[in-house]
Amino acid sequence: MTQPFRIGKRLFTASILAFAVSAAFAADTGPAPDPQALVAAADAVRFPRDSFQVDIDILSRSADDPEGESRRYRVLSKGNDDTVILTMEPASERGQILLMSGRNLWVFMPSVSQPVRLSLAQRLTGQVANGDLARANFAGDYTPTYVGEDTIDGEPAHVLELTAVDGSVTYAKVKYWIGRDDNHPLKAEFYAVSGRLLKTCRYEDFKKMAGTLRPTRLVMTDALKSGDVSTLTYRAMTPRPLPNKLFTKDYLKKLN
Repeated sequence: MTQPFRIGKRLFTASILAFAVSAAFAADTGPAPDPQALVAAADAVRFPRDSFQVDIDILSRSADDPEGESRRYRVLSKGNDDTVILTMEPASERGQILLMSGRNLWVFMPSVSQPVRLSLAQRLTGQVANGDLARANFAGDYTPTYVGEDTIDGEPAHVLELTAVDGSVTYAKVKYWIGRDDNHPLKAEFYAVSGRLLKTCRYEDFKKMAGTLRPTRLVMTDALKSGDVSTLTYRAMTPRPLPNKLFTKDYLKKLN
């Protein structure tokens, strides 16, 4: 066998082996999952698609106030675009109502005759923005990109980067970890337009509510100020028919 032939044969064999390894790796990993479908599935875990009611207790602590401040809200939601938030505690703020219609948000206060326009990104309390309670439509508010896989507390997870579809949504960018085996939301990092990390959220204590395992505790940690943490505890989530008129300014003016 001549030298050129032996060299050619070795190169051909190496090429075949490289192709086989590459094909095996591709078969093992498979195609990347559809990021839009992943985000929509995680949205459905966080909240029901149909109308519902849930009470949310929020405890916000800081380095200056380790005892913290407690608040309670009742959320009435229908689909992805209509939400009413009733302030239940503290008693001094009872009667204050937030209305979200689409990405528009207003606050109704007993002492003010007309509703006041707010943004979803404005702070509600502690580390919680208005949009954190009023809107849970990541699939509609962000364009997702699949980044890869990671592990959160020993659980394999998909990692996605979400980019806001416009400036009206709560955050400019979100890095999102979703359970690989069950589509459970596990962790999120929220970023400003500048790219600065604002806060981190962990989704914890999954329990059955409204027919599905859902996170009943969210822990939001300020990335800029050490020790500032808000814990959201979800209670008594129940399906409930809600009339369309509830989600209108005219109707809430009468209630107020």
